[in-house]
Amino acid sequence: MARPTKLGLVLEGAEAEEFLQNENSTVFTSKQLAFFRKAKRIYRANRNKF
Repeated sequence: MARPTKLGLVLEGAEAEEFLQNENSTVFTSKQLAFFRKAKRIYRANRNKF
């Protein structure tokens, strides 16, 4: 069974607000989307090897 991990990261003030804002409105760049699509094609082409 998996055990919880403590990262020891504590965000306060503006950093915490920025983190929450980024978590709530995830936006991907066109370069990132192209990377995900390429990864998906590679996975599908080699699915039986994984």
